Amino acid sequence: MYRGSTYGPRHPLAIPRVPAMLDLVRALGWLDPARYLDSPLATEGQLTRYHTPDYVAALRRAEADQAVSPEVRERHHLGAHGNPVYREVFRRPATSAGGAILAARLTRGGGIAHVPGAGTHHALPDRASGFCYINDPVLGLLEWLDLGLTNILYVDIDAHHGDGVELAFRKDPRVFTLSVHEAGRWPFTGRLEDRAGGYARNIPVPQGFNDTEMDHVLHAAILPILRHLRPAAVMLQCGADALEEDPLARLSLSNNAHAAVAAALRDQAPRLIVTGGGGYNPWTVARCWAAVWGTLDRRAMPEHLPPEAEAVLRALTWDRAAGRRPPEHWFTTLIDSPRPGSLRAEVVAACEAVLEGLPEPATPEPAG
Repeated sequence: MYRGSTYGPRHPLAIPRVPAMLDLVRALGWLDPARYLDSPLATEGQLTRYHTPDYVAALRRAEADQAVSPEVRERHHLGAHGNPVYREVFRRPATSAGGAILAARLTRGGGIAHVPGAGTHHALPDRASGFCYINDPVLGLLEWLDLGLTNILYVDIDAHHGDGVELAFRKDPRVFTLSVHEAGRWPFTGRLEDRAGGYARNIPVPQGFNDTEMDHVLHAAILPILRHLRPAAVMLQCGADALEEDPLARLSLSNNAHAAVAAALRDQAPRLIVTGGGGYNPWTVARCWAAVWGTLDRRAMPEHLPPEAEAVLRALTWDRAAGRRPPEHWFTTLIDSPRPGSLRAEVVAACEAVLEGLPEPATPEPAG
């Protein structure tokens, strides 16, 4: 469903992401057929667990007709606001949603599931938003709730605020949302003081946010919140647009930061789903998400990529300026050089602020 699918040649999501990442993982010998499942297409009933029937019907019609009326464009933001009508405009997001829902079912009794095609955290019940048509993190979280889990932590490290997920659960004490994102970046929400009724925290970070600062956020905010809440399940939205080479943000992380967050949650969450998210440089997205895959599976990271993996990366193209002369290490390595830097006072203060007034942890669910 993802291979060959594109939002259009001039859209930031013209690039291959999930196929490139999976091809890289396969070339590294990390794709175990016994533990790999294709994401199924979510049913209409599953989609309308959160989205309105009218909106789901509009998505289906948009795919069938490859066009929308002015009324649909205005009401549902299809074909507008960066959300184009493209060939798989219903099937692709419905497949991502099916993957998130399946991941929740697979982890009902514990374990880890990685769904790189999911992570579309901006979609709203009745309209598309921010390149996102179906909010698959919300649907995966709702599936966990429907399975009886009542204490869930959602962590979002995309460069953009996870506004759709926060809005979905702002009045639900069963789901606590934590978003780490670039301050002042679209959708211009997620201020430090925004707490959505007490069940959300936001850490807006400055431009140039570096590995040293993400390490501080991990150990001074994310893990303390996890230890306080003692959640039965954790979902990590692992958008790759916070990497330094991404064109749609101004943060400066290396993919070591994403792997470190994934490793820490892997070791402390009784149930863990990791999704993809943003990311608009084909090489850095594929390398980052493949490194996260390997981290979750406790694989040794290669110092240099084998020829088969290097061939996957050399076959990628990108029409932005950086794509015309990509640096050699984008082809030959999986792990970036670390990007340490100064730990700024505003990052320290934000981590201290989000720990204030945390709600009391919910009663743990029975095991199994």
